[in-house]
Amino acid sequence: MTLVAGVDSSTQSCKVVIRDVATGALVRSGRASHPDGTEVDPEAWWTALHAAIQDAGGLDDVAAISIAGQQHGMVVLDGDGRVVRDALLWNDTRSAQAARDLIDEFGAEALAEATGSVPVASYTATKLRWLRDAEPDNAALVAAVALPHDWLTWRLLGYGPDDVAPSGPVLEALTTDRSDASGTGYFDPSRGRYDRVLLEAALGHDAVLPRVLGPHEAAGRTIEGLPGIPAGIVVGPGAGDNAGGALGLGASAGDVVVSIGTSGTVFAVTTRPTTDAAGTVSGFASASGDFLPLIATLNAARILDATARLLDVDHDELGRLALQAPAGADGLVLVPYFEGERTPNLPDATATLSGMTLKTTTRPHLARAAVEGLLCALADGLAAVQAQGVVAERLLLIGGAAQNPAVSAIAAQVFAEPVVVPAPGEYVASGAAVQAAWTLTGQRPDWPIDVTAEPAPDHHPEILTQYRAAAARAS
Repeated sequence: MTLVAGVDSSTQSCKVVIRDVATGALVRSGRASHPDGTEVDPEAWWTALHAAIQDAGGLDDVAAISIAGQQHGMVVLDGDGRVVRDALLWNDTRSAQAARDLIDEFGAEALAEATGSVPVASYTATKLRWLRDAEPDNAALVAAVALPHDWLTWRLLGYGPDDVAPSGPVLEALTTDRSDASGTGYFDPSRGRYDRVLLEAALGHDAVLPRVLGPHEAAGRTIEGLPGIPAGIVVGPGAGDNAGGALGLGASAGDVVVSIGTSGTVFAVTTRPTTDAAGTVSGFASASGDFLPLIATLNAARILDATARLLDVDHDELGRLALQAPAGADGLVLVPYFEGERTPNLPDATATLSGMTLKTTTRPHLARAAVEGLLCALADGLAAVQAQGVVAERLLLIGGAAQNPAVSAIAAQVFAEPVVVPAPGEYVASGAAVQAAWTLTGQRPDWPIDVTAEPAPDHHPEILTQYRAAAARAS
């Protein structure tokens, strides 16, 4: 049995899965926590990776490894490869004004054409611009810029503070992949190249950027001297987290992934690049050589959390209540912008509940309106992706909330496309394992995924129609 390891170095934790190359069967797994906050010493990720590997039983029998990680973060290195300052994570919003400054200088349309996306505060370019303006002394020290997964891959090759790698260029050993590079704000996924003009506008000067590897091109091999990590393991190119998730799900052209986490995402695998000058859809690259247009919402599972608290029930009972009310909740509509919203871009918005009558002011109607509001917000995101020419043939509904029978049943009523609910799993880490196997063998594996629900199509277009009317009034 040949084994590979996949890593998901996410915002909250590091997960490691070890799978059989031939079947994809999960052999063992491990995890370790990351520190809280939006500003983190990257060494904490390296420590967590070691802990998660040990929790997974080590890598002595593993032939290849690949790391997927949280997108967009800023890891800045000096000329000797030392970290200049703590990394800023994707969810650090201090660079919001820097994003506006870059848009004012270049124009949204020009940026979308150059990089596939209009930058927001999460992008690496905006964080570099913030560094240039707020910490010019630190900015002047920056000789190379990496992303979280780039830095961890580089460490696996023996580079870093206590490097054990052979002598030679240190920064030039940095590598990345198209999917993660496409979230920086200075990489063109359609042409496969960095835009140095945008990098210099952000940082104030040029810097070394990681070499962009192909979907199954090896970054190198682990070497002697890394504590707890055997030498000779093939290291894959790695990926951004959403792209890793798409690989783990086996998504291909025609598939759209609808992810219900604390926030929500909708992303599709497509063979053509997208450029949305409005900034709603980010034109990312996939980890498979295709493209991954994506939207994000600020409010998703916490819509259900808030409603469950209000009704003093758990999520299972919330779902049972929701199914007691009819489709459309007799006109009761929740527009769930509890914490503002990103898609649509309404940062100061609040949630609204409309259509209250004596008939609709019941616990089942409110539960139903919450589930429908959650799904309708994501359906609007899907519509934005489809407006970029993306064809959706199947929706893969993932995240903890997707396992609620009410959510999957109502999704089949909100969305016109067939809905499939994969079994719960570490799909980002599994996607990294797919990439490790692909790098090792030269062939992308086709591992099966388990499905927990595949509700029959039951489209009720009036649900989305009344939601959009209420959302237009609310905004």
